[in-house]
Amino acid sequence: MTQNTFKKDIYNGLKSKPKSLSSKYFYDEKGDLLFQKIMASDDYYLTNADNEIFSEQTQALAKALNTNNEAFDVLELGAGDATKSTYLLKEWQNSGADFTYFPIDISSSMITYLETEMPKRIPNLKIQGLAGEYLEQVREANRLSKRRKVVLFLGSSIGNFELHEAYDFLRNLCNELNEDDMVLVGFDLKKNPHQILKAYNDSEGITRDFNLNLLTRINRELGADFNLDQFEHFPIYNPLTGACRSFLISQIDQKATFSDGTIIEFKAFEAIDMELSQKFSIEDIDTIALRIGFKKQPYFFDSKKYYCNAIWKK
Repeated sequence: MTQNTFKKDIYNGLKSKPKSLSSKYFYDEKGDLLFQKIMASDDYYLTNADNEIFSEQTQALAKALNTNNEAFDVLELGAGDATKSTYLLKEWQNSGADFTYFPIDISSSMITYLETEMPKRIPNLKIQGLAGEYLEQVREANRLSKRRKVVLFLGSSIGNFELHEAYDFLRNLCNELNEDDMVLVGFDLKKNPHQILKAYNDSEGITRDFNLNLLTRINRELGADFNLDQFEHFPIYNPLTGACRSFLISQIDQKATFSDGTIIEFKAFEAIDMELSQKFSIEDIDTIALRIGFKKQPYFFDSKKYYCNAIWKK
């Protein structure tokens, strides 16, 4: 991602009606750290549910993703700190599987971290990090290696897309894959609405700080003068559609001025749409796979059925 792309996306989002900012830009160095804190929060149920699947069903997951025991590449989209994928990578390494790990992340600092840290966790791990947009880096991985691909898209990241965007993204991903390539996608399931909302309005205020940090990043990188004290974090959840959304609400009439002279005006109580965290039913997941053309493989659930890791085959 170039600085010009960042600037263009920010301006387009803040000049649109309603105003919006892409959640992919949350992840600068401080954003990465704040997201790690969110995942460790007691209110954020997703971490324990997802980790339970990876820690207690490791062998079954690893076997389901590598059924023919041939050499393969592991592509992890939005790798983050690779906590969950480490379970699988260790299992494959210990079983003598021949694979290379390609963590893909928009955050170059996270890729640098993984290239340094992962060989410490897993000795002799073959790793090549790729920083940038997901589909572009999937194409790059295919250019670098013709081996079968296992793509990991974990942590309910697919829930950050509008539903039509999720279909488009997964369809485009499918088009980049070859026959018998495998995809593991994490889906947060529909559940008690109070529990969902609490996860995005945690008692420690970490999610609030995570959202506001994007304004800090804009101030730093684009020379803007957002006053963070004049914006309030506000999440909502719609149990009919499964959409959980986070907003920043302007508390007063105000404006933000950028270093190039651009001015963005806000009315009192005007919202910036910051993030979508879509929740799914099993029927939703089946429908997505069917429409895109993936073949359904085993689905893995935590003990409370809060979360689903779905495996699909091209």
